[in-house]
Amino acid sequence: MRIACPFCGDRDLSEFTCFGEAGCPRPLPDREDAAARFLEAVYLRDNPAGVHRELWYHASGCRSWLEVTRDTRTHEIRAVRFASEAREA
Repeated sequence: MRIACPFCGDRDLSEFTCFGEAGCPRPLPDREDAAARFLEAVYLRDNPAGVHRELWYHASGCRSWLEVTRDTRTHEIRAVRFASEAREA
């Protein structure tokens, strides 16, 4: 699989690290029920097949965080943009 980094261009998957689903809110660690909320957020959420947005870190390149829209059934990359641009939208 190849990812087209907006800064570096087309690169091999081995240059990147996947962080997980983009836009998935993380529980607050200082809440009383934090352990249960983290269990739910990490292990008990839906994992549908199809197109979704993921956060990827270009560790062996420009060190940018990217939002990658990918089809999990085919690994087709549909869109790539800087994560900071995704937050602004």
